[in-house]
Amino acid sequence: MAKVSWKPGNMIYPLPAVMVTCRDQGEDNIITIAWTGTICTNPPMTYISVRPERHSYEMIKNSGSFVINLTTKALVKATDFCGVRSGRDVDKFKETGLTKQEAQEIDAPVIAESPVNIECKVEKIVPLGSHHMFMAKVVNIMVDDDYMEENGRFALEKTNPLIYSHGSYFESGKQLGTFGYSVRKKKKRKRHNGKKSK
Repeated sequence: MAKVSWKPGNMIYPLPAVMVTCRDQGEDNIITIAWTGTICTNPPMTYISVRPERHSYEMIKNSGSFVINLTTKALVKATDFCGVRSGRDVDKFKETGLTKQEAQEIDAPVIAESPVNIECKVEKIVPLGSHHMFMAKVVNIMVDDDYMEENGRFALEKTNPLIYSHGSYFESGKQLGTFGYSVRKKKKRKRHNGKKSK
């Protein structure tokens, strides 16, 4: 199998396509972000990378907070719209028909239709080049109780999470395994009358 050398670039795909909500001086906005992820477990921290020319950049910089709203197959059109239209020109909540609710720990809106709303406070802004990274602490998470199981587990996979890869949106596929399954010991089958059960 031959390898072809490409110029350096962003090839870490797929990624979550999220809608980030923010508020500054009474103005609310939504920006679609793919450059996001986990950077620390304890304390829980995340990041978003935003181009300085984007309308939301100054809003997040000034307010010091934002909400990462996870997206689903049902939200794909709104997710795309909020990534290609500027909040300078349109009210994205009004144009998409998304329902605005209030965050619990920060002064920012959340998207009611999103199954998970991650409230964040900015800890540090790192200028990197085309994008600046907002490193943030997660201060609260709200989840849709329709996806809570009886054992207290949140079934995120049932929300049909939206993912982004090379300019295209995809719905998530079937489960292939769980963390550690490759080294987990197989359970022995019970024997009945001296024979293994089938």
